[in-house]
Amino acid sequence: MDADGRNGNKRFHQRLAPLDRVNNKVCYHWRAGRCNRHPCPFLHSELPPHQQQQQQSVAPDGGAVAKRNNVWRNPGTAGAASGPPSKWGKGRGGGAVGRPPGRASDRICHYFLAGNCTYGENCRFLHSWFISDSFSLLTPLQGHQKAVSGIALPSGSDKLYSGSMDESVRAWDCQTGQCVGVINMGGEVGCMISEGPWLFIGVRNAVKAWNTQTATELSLDGPSGQVYSLVVGNELLFAGTQNGRILAWKFSAVGNCFEPAAFFDGHQLSVVSLVVGAMRLYSSSMDNTIRVWDLATFQCIQTLTDHTSVVMSVLCWDQFLLSCSLDKTIKVWVTTESGNLEVTYTHTEEHGVLALCGMHDAQVKPVLLCSCNDNSVRFYDLPSFSERGKIFSKEEVRAIQIGPGGLFFTGDATGELKVWKWLTNEVPNS
Repeated sequence: MDADGRNGNKRFHQRLAPLDRVNNKVCYHWRAGRCNRHPCPFLHSELPPHQQQQQQSVAPDGGAVAKRNNVWRNPGTAGAASGPPSKWGKGRGGGAVGRPPGRASDRICHYFLAGNCTYGENCRFLHSWFISDSFSLLTPLQGHQKAVSGIALPSGSDKLYSGSMDESVRAWDCQTGQCVGVINMGGEVGCMISEGPWLFIGVRNAVKAWNTQTATELSLDGPSGQVYSLVVGNELLFAGTQNGRILAWKFSAVGNCFEPAAFFDGHQLSVVSLVVGAMRLYSSSMDNTIRVWDLATFQCIQTLTDHTSVVMSVLCWDQFLLSCSLDKTIKVWVTTESGNLEVTYTHTEEHGVLALCGMHDAQVKPVLLCSCNDNSVRFYDLPSFSERGKIFSKEEVRAIQIGPGGLFFTGDATGELKVWKWLTNEVPNS
């Protein structure tokens, strides 16, 4: 090895550990019969039984770990798991994000996720798209060329619909999983929802409305720029637009059309999420705020400014409002005696949070699905925020949709959809 460090030799030599074998760890390449390092900084022999037990019971940070249903919890809280949690973030997991153990076999192989792992079955990391024993992957649906921005299942239809940034809407047969139709929208699909038999698609400068039972097609004009969010509530259709305005339409049975009903100005940047609850419309925006609108007067009655970055999604659950942001937090809001919303709990993630979705598991317990920009979706029990599992994806998941019979769907930025199902014989619709 040349002393002046040419070709990186000196740096390589400095990376090698002393020959006392690093922390008495066994070389996993040796175990697999393929170690070619001479000398190797790890042991080429198994540890005595008492040392193996000691290493397996200690996490990398020195704390004890316990495995339970593929979700990692503090063993000191095991006794609390029998009863329902009573406070936000104070349930079985103590509100902390579940951490995988130190053993490599419980970690996901990122090369597998990218589709280029060369070790195959011999890889020491997991080759799986999820970690949980509560749900399973049924099938992927491939066809879109860009990010999936919306997923919908209209009532009475045997088709699943997906919208994408590739300017198309695809229809999938729910029995075979095959794509049975592709509709060119002429522009990027910013969002898509369904209400009854109606399918609503947000595109640039318009909302397209399709009735999947009568084949009625309508175009709702009025938006300026891309439509990023849609919601139906209080017999109105709301659309959040690129210029910060929210528009509302009301369906007219007489004319079989949607008539303009109101518009809401206040946000300074794009409105990216909408939800309706208890005669209130909640809107979140790229201006880092959430606005609360009274649907009786169509007036803004409160502006929430606790987030420090884009508020990506809002969700109503029970009497609470949940919000997530690129500031790496999920906030839980509750109405005070004065009638205003205040934060009652803040959950912190390691990465920015892109989307929230709520559903019930097989035991009809509320579960929060939380998509993060590390290409994962995390599952949390509510209100404890105990982690139930994770989904992994090639790129970030931007669309999540709940289906009947324990089904749910995810769509990522590569254009791939995945169909998932809670593991049970009888699952109530949620």
